[in-house]
Amino acid sequence: MIHFVEWATRYFGTAPTDRISGHPPLHFDLSTFDVFGAFAAGAELHLVPPEINLLPNALAEFIRTSELTQWFSVPSLLSYLAKFDVVQFNDFPTLRRLLWCGEVFPTPALRYWMARLPHVTFTNLYGPTETTIASSYYRVPRCPEDDRASIPIGTPCDGEELLVLSETLQPVPPGEVGELYIRGVGLSPGYWRDPERTRAAFLPNPFASDPADRIYRTGDLAKIEDDGLVYFLGRADSQIKSRGYRIELGEIETALNALRYLRECAVVAIPTEGFEGTAICCAYVPHPGVPITPAALRSELSKVLPGPMLPSRWMAFEWLPRNANGKYDRRQLQEAFADNETVAAR
Repeated sequence: MIHFVEWATRYFGTAPTDRISGHPPLHFDLSTFDVFGAFAAGAELHLVPPEINLLPNALAEFIRTSELTQWFSVPSLLSYLAKFDVVQFNDFPTLRRLLWCGEVFPTPALRYWMARLPHVTFTNLYGPTETTIASSYYRVPRCPEDDRASIPIGTPCDGEELLVLSETLQPVPPGEVGELYIRGVGLSPGYWRDPERTRAAFLPNPFASDPADRIYRTGDLAKIEDDGLVYFLGRADSQIKSRGYRIELGEIETALNALRYLRECAVVAIPTEGFEGTAICCAYVPHPGVPITPAALRSELSKVLPGPMLPSRWMAFEWLPRNANGKYDRRQLQEAFADNETVAAR
């Protein structure tokens, strides 16, 4: 953790004059950067009251009245504020840095924030808990022009290395998809009192002679493009086979997030006994006052995605369930669809 905090405070130029948000719960590793990053610089730490977490106007007002200079949270929350349109143009005049980590930030929501806050720098951080807070970073240079533009996870933080490897643990060529592995100073010693799980995830580095040199298997799919940047493509376990086709659920979510009808959405898959093998399910929250049916959503989605990628089951929510870390609770959504097998596009 100290390695990351020392790099981050140096890279972001954290100073005693900073006023830093403390939004993630203290059991979530993101919170350690807020706490120790503020302490390392002698900055002010402003803990966000948990009772306002689902009140977008109150959260926006908290940023204003606390005169925060840095905000760090999971993208779900930033998307939530964007969907409720609570950020004004040139809002939050003291804010200088906005950081996110923990999941993909939908590009339409990122464009919303960047268009309204031209005085703020936006940085995507990536890293599983097992590698401590974040292992890579990418500062978005300008507001993306397209809702479907991909935002890279970027380049490694100091002392870290990102490896995109094949099933035989060999580097894949630029542009090809592989599984993402991480090595370096951020790696955890392993899982507490679970040596079997530790051996499965923390592997000897095949490119090093030192047996103590390890790599962590993230379970994420990625590729390195010709620009040298790493792009996250989704979870390896979110790449499913449905109706005989191999499908990445994250691509469906990206297309759905570009539709103007939805406030929130998440795509999950559940096993079925029918022809399709795995059912693609879409949980969505429509904008208030916008009459939208699953059939209409499916029709809009069919304009940008091939038939096999279209969800076969749909369910509307007032809000999507979140886990203790503020991310979408996909397991709960899977259970909801499994309990209601008749939900389909009509």
